Amino acid sequence: MDTAKLELAAQRYRDAEEALEGARLDLQAEAVAILRQDDAKRGEQAEVARITGWSREYLRRLLKGAPEEPRR
Repeated sequence: MDTAKLELAAQRYRDAEEALEGARLDLQAEAVAILRQDDAKRGEQAEVARITGWSREYLRRLLKGAPEEPRR
């Protein structure tokens, strides 16, 4: 049995999961930074929701510091 391809695929999967988690955390941080700006405009939440694909409800939870998986 040749498991080399399986091991390579498993490592690539783990690497991709780590990269995805890092990107998610970066995106959350950027979204929160925009939404917490002192001069944030009324339409900013809608714009952040449009860009990220996250619901406004998810963004409100994110601002409260209790993020879960994003819902679209």
